[in-house]
Amino acid sequence: MKLAEKIKHLRAVEGELRGYNRPMTQMEVVKAMQEELDASISQAYFSQLESGKRLHLTASSRDLLSRFFNVHPGYLVDDPPDFSTDLLTSLDTGNDRLSTWLDASAAEWRSEPELSGFLQFLASTSDPRRYLALFQRLATLSLEELGAVAEALTSDAEPVAENDQIAAYFEEFGNEEVL
Repeated sequence: MKLAEKIKHLRAVEGELRGYNRPMTQMEVVKAMQEELDASISQAYFSQLESGKRLHLTASSRDLLSRFFNVHPGYLVDDPPDFSTDLLTSLDTGNDRLSTWLDASAAEWRSEPELSGFLQFLASTSDPRRYLALFQRLATLSLEELGAVAEALTSDAEPVAENDQIAAYFEEFGNEEVL
């Protein structure tokens, strides 16, 4: 991946992380850098980097961008032409590949304890795909129905369905042939 592509990607990720639901504009990045790090680069320089007109960063710009985007400074260079992020192996690892991905994702999202814990739990199970299939089915419930199911399953009392639809879900999810 080229430096320009990496910067565009980081701008998009940062916009999502900040709740913009869109990539940050170049100007927003420059202003946020100034506010948060008391240093910045010009928008023109940022534009040249992102468009590929400028191929290399100065050491100080690389340091500033890496601190702002929270990446290692070594990430902010072009990858070699034959570089691949895929790990090649001749081993058939089955669930190990998914578990490895879940473990890595849990570490990546450690700043979000609920998500990180959930991903770590899935990674530690013997059949994470089955859990994911069941969670996918649960995701079709409304929040109210899901809350009622969760409350009934986690309370000390016997599960009491608030309506017939929730009772049907209890019966269905209690069945071992769900999948």
